[in-house]
Amino acid sequence: MARNPTATKEKLLDAFDTLLDEHGTAGATLDAVAAKAGVSKGGLLYHFGSKAELIKGSLERLDQLVDEDIEEMKAAGERLHYYYLETSAEVGTPLDRSLIAAGCLALENEDAKAALRNTREAWFNVLNDHLGDADLAMTIQLIGDGMYFNQNFGLSQDEALDHVKRVLTRLGL
Repeated sequence: MARNPTATKEKLLDAFDTLLDEHGTAGATLDAVAAKAGVSKGGLLYHFGSKAELIKGSLERLDQLVDEDIEEMKAAGERLHYYYLETSAEVGTPLDRSLIAAGCLALENEDAKAALRNTREAWFNVLNDHLGDADLAMTIQLIGDGMYFNQNFGLSQDEALDHVKRVLTRLGL
């Protein structure tokens, strides 16, 4: 038994999220998760008694990471919308990996779809509260979505964020 159960759980969730990204839900079996995490299947089942519990743990971690991201957004003060756009193009972060995993799960799992809807809604609400304009908040969010999509599929342009910032400056943001 691991001496640090929290670290083992995180290791298992990291393995699960990575396998979802690399192989989809079919490749993220309990055996594969245990092997990737370097934990026995019994150790995995001690922490997550089923694949459903592993999915639940992954989605709970997404919620936690989104909450942390929202706090960082708020800490950016007047630059909140810039923070959102700048971090939209980040890949390889724990939040990015968690979002990708939830996206893979959402193809077959209603809880994952709900988690992604809640994530988008939470980000929108923070942007809307900050900007005081729902249309502008949605526009910023959609620009961030496009940047995230392009970055994750290797389509991003180095100057994309600079272009967006210049337009926002012209709009007085």
